[in-house]
Amino acid sequence: MKARRADAYRGDAGFSMVEALVALALTGLVLSALATLTAQWMPNWNHGVDRIQQSELISTSMHRIAADLAAAEFVSANSTSKKPLFEGSAFSVTFVRRALGPNVGVGLDVVRINEGTDAGRLVTLRSRAPFAPFPPGASLSEQIRVADTVVMMRLPLRLSFAYAGPDRIFRDNWHDMDALPTAVMLTVRDAASERVLSVSTVTPVHVDAPARGGKSSNGSPQDDKDDTGKDGNKGNTPAPAPKQGAS
Repeated sequence: MKARRADAYRGDAGFSMVEALVALALTGLVLSALATLTAQWMPNWNHGVDRIQQSELISTSMHRIAADLAAAEFVSANSTSKKPLFEGSAFSVTFVRRALGPNVGVGLDVVRINEGTDAGRLVTLRSRAPFAPFPPGASLSEQIRVADTVVMMRLPLRLSFAYAGPDRIFRDNWHDMDALPTAVMLTVRDAASERVLSVSTVTPVHVDAPARGGKSSNGSPQDDKDDTGKDGNKGNTPAPAPKQGAS
């Protein structure tokens, strides 16, 4: 009798077909709800990640450009010119700075930051090339063949420049001046809305006059001497040794 009851209970164990179908239907509903939530949430997530990456790229580009301008050197185009090689406009600037980068020796670079095109779209480019003096009267654009071009910004962002001298008044161009600007304003705008972004900044130029110590016509370093040709380092002349007294 007990064996028959155990066989009867054993036959009723497990899920029925209806219960299995209900469980599958509930699983499908849960998965469908998760898919709907994910479809609504993922675009916002991707948009946020893209904005963070874009902000980091803009910040890095602005830091690079500001560091370049701050390191501008008072270097003439040739031995006959007394003016620094610095040409600035609203959307382009060309100047000379010390060479910087991997596998770069001691020397000077011509750096140009201007607008150009990449894949048919307007972009801000940074280009550099080794500096070499060029003949008097030669065109700057003809003599400077910049290379190593890198894209710094893309539309809808546009970078513009303004230059100030000792008067602290910013202007849209700096051309054929006797000195370097004391500060350069970097303004980043959204081309669609003309909104100025918070990454815009003003960077000072550390050098505004030619160095006292240069090189002579034969390339050897010049000593610091006054107009009489004597050593101009005053105060460094050693005192004569005291005379020894009689023993």
